[in-house]
Amino acid sequence: MLYLIGLGLNAYGISKEGLDIVKRCKKIYLENYTVNFPYPLSELEDILGKKIISADREKVESLEMVDEAEKMDVALLIYGSPLTATTHISLIQEAKALEIKYKIIYGASIIDAVAETGLQIYKFGKIASMPKWNPKENFIPESFMEIIQQNASMKAHSLILCDIGLDFQEALNQLKKSSEKYKIKIEKIVVCQALGTRRSKIFYKKFEELFELEDIQKPFSIIIPSKLHFLEKEVLESYE
Repeated sequence: MLYLIGLGLNAYGISKEGLDIVKRCKKIYLENYTVNFPYPLSELEDILGKKIISADREKVESLEMVDEAEKMDVALLIYGSPLTATTHISLIQEAKALEIKYKIIYGASIIDAVAETGLQIYKFGKIASMPKWNPKENFIPESFMEIIQQNASMKAHSLILCDIGLDFQEALNQLKKSSEKYKIKIEKIVVCQALGTRRSKIFYKKFEELFELEDIQKPFSIIIPSKLHFLEKEVLESYE
């Protein structure tokens, strides 16, 4: 049987159900390519009492673990909630096609945690992903800015999930260049650092002031607020 198990946001975020399942699985993989982990693998192994195999994109997308799940119980651990990253649904589709049993154990994700900013979840629009640019290879994707533009047109907040290889200052520079190109004025934004962990921090500042913050740790995400409800404004201002 194949299990996709959400780890939640910190090393102790796995559910009791997920923990019980992990203890009886023969193979345990950890997806390592969609987020910068806020805690070491060794800490998770100590909590679970099991050896964990780190799995990169190639390993997960090869669907080998689905074949393994035909013969034994296999778990894929995923930071946050299992299906937040769209690539993981292919594992479920393959399991269905091969008539292999599977189960999804959900966990808390960044989509839950951003409510701590005071911004109301139902007022968010489409989620945007910001990749790390590579100008040497002419890789400068700006589609995330189109999503921000669409959200702004309907007065919806924009959550930007930053790529695993992206540093904070790089993310700000990419956002600045893209917003200038798309002629989008960004006044104040929210930065969320490692929400749900001991290093959790929320900042609400003018865009230019954020360049002075040099110690933002991964994983982090960025929110561009739209029109604020008075309660949203009150909570956000407490993070200034």
